[in-house]
Amino acid sequence: MRPDVQGPGWARCGKRKERKIIRSGSTPSAKGPGDWFTGTVRIDPLVAAEEPGRASAGHVTFEPGARTAWHTNPTGQMLIVTFSRGRVQREGGPVEEISQGDCVWFPAGEKHWHGASPDTVMSHIAIQESINGSPVTWMEHVSDEDYNG
Repeated sequence: MRPDVQGPGWARCGKRKERKIIRSGSTPSAKGPGDWFTGTVRIDPLVAAEEPGRASAGHVTFEPGARTAWHTNPTGQMLIVTFSRGRVQREGGPVEEISQGDCVWFPAGEKHWHGASPDTVMSHIAIQESINGSPVTWMEHVSDEDYNG
């Protein structure tokens, strides 16, 4: 493609948009904050969209028994389980087991939680979009009674 012709990869103003490669390990891991999680959780950011994009993704690892607090996502949330087994629950529903290779979709605004099983670690990639700068609304911690079903 000629540089003076707009097409894929070109902004309307005629300036070229640059593709990015985000190298593995280039963003430091972070401990999951106690306000958002019960137990030991590590978050490895993968990507955050630049305007006008809204999507972000992170690889989250939960130690046995660790889990998120109840939360909602304004546009929904996709989980892709990358290692071992875990648990998920939507408000009013049963606790369900998830395993490596499973994909879980939580619709926009659905109150839910997810985490490791009691005896194994679990890792997943979480993908969500932000509205007004926020991808999640955090709520109360999941009780042991809810976690154990």
